Amino acid sequence: MKSRTIDLVAPSGYPHDPAAVERALVRLRREGHRLENVDATRRRFQRFAGTDAERAADLNRLADTSRPLPDIVLAVRGGYGASRILHGLDYLGLRRLADQPVAIVGHSDFTAIQCALFARAGVKSFGGPMLAGDLGAEQPSSFTMQHFWNAISHSSFTVTSNTPQRQTVDASGMLWGGNLAILASLVGTPYMPPIDGGILYIEDVNEHPFRIERMIYQLHQSGMLGRQQAIVMGEFSGGRLSDYDNGFTLDAMIEQIRSVIGIPVVTGLQFGHVENLLTLPFGATAHLVATERGFTMKLSDYPHLA
Repeated sequence: MKSRTIDLVAPSGYPHDPAAVERALVRLRREGHRLENVDATRRRFQRFAGTDAERAADLNRLADTSRPLPDIVLAVRGGYGASRILHGLDYLGLRRLADQPVAIVGHSDFTAIQCALFARAGVKSFGGPMLAGDLGAEQPSSFTMQHFWNAISHSSFTVTSNTPQRQTVDASGMLWGGNLAILASLVGTPYMPPIDGGILYIEDVNEHPFRIERMIYQLHQSGMLGRQQAIVMGEFSGGRLSDYDNGFTLDAMIEQIRSVIGIPVVTGLQFGHVENLLTLPFGATAHLVATERGFTMKLSDYPHLA
């Protein structure tokens, strides 16, 4: 593996487990990578990884033309807080990233940063692992790490799933998306990318199916879903049902959504708050083919490391 310069950013919460951070730092250094802005992993202000100004400065450093760009910009963790700094980012300066082979990587709350960077600066990024929870796990997933390095180091790759599909799909468009709660929160703001003909991937954690449905309805009723080619459902882990649900399961909710939104819903994407995590290029060109035997999604046209 080639050694890389990895710039750490912490736009959201501070790490719950300092030991996990230390494990990740040790592993990356052992592999020969150079780490920048490590102090961001140690900052704390209330529940955040520093003040709003400090967390915005992590990203605005990338707009400084006197500094060489890193190979990878890696989010420390998610949680909450990225939405608080969107207005403070130097989008004009950050446009320098749009045509550079820099892999900007994270998921969960980092979705807000990804959407804003694309909407305001045309910068593509990756939904993928983060420092504390993924690289710092006691036993990092070999699946996650293999797919991470493969995705950011190649000009194209294909995602496959054996999950049988209820609808046949053959569609091409821009792949984009991320955490559903964050996407819903950006509706009506200047940080929601105005994407037509896209393929939207979504995931979330610890959300009951009725909350997931409500957020999807928000995207639908805003008119956004009607402009997409398809939704690809990732993992919705951690939600708990009760007797009161009376059969209202995640599958039942998906069938209800299919009946109203007017675009195909594909299931089985291995992306979300799970151990084995795909890395997905936000802004890539995607060709999605789904049948009763599963689906494939070929991805190309995104920044990647030489």
